[in-house]
Amino acid sequence: MSPVSAVPAADSAVALTHFSSLLSFETDCADVHAALEASDGLAMDFVLLDVRGPALFARGHVPRAVNLPHGKIVESKLADYPRDTLFVTYCAGPHCNGATRAAIRLARLGRPVKVMTGGVTGWLDEGFHLAIENEALA
Repeated sequence: MSPVSAVPAADSAVALTHFSSLLSFETDCADVHAALEASDGLAMDFVLLDVRGPALFARGHVPRAVNLPHGKIVESKLADYPRDTLFVTYCAGPHCNGATRAAIRLARLGRPVKVMTGGVTGWLDEGFHLAIENEALA
């Protein structure tokens, strides 16, 4: 028996519930990129939040992202967005929990939120380019 099969897989119905629910909490770089391409400069149906600090944001970020470091997510910074605005958070990558911290803060404020898995690292791994201009909200 291998370490993989030593713990039995979940029942298929349980697995379906689990894996289906993950998509309620996260999206990936390819889906965000596709949404950016499809919007062709028009308003998107979500706000992409880069939750890293301003210096890292200035060095490169996902196009059309808004910089709002996770520690500065408060209601006053979100006042211009309707209450039902979906926020998608990302940070440096899988080694960073900033996107999760931001998602927690947004959820506590009653805002819809998903995390873009992979962050900047995942974005670059997919072969997508970063923007350099500064569009800071913080």
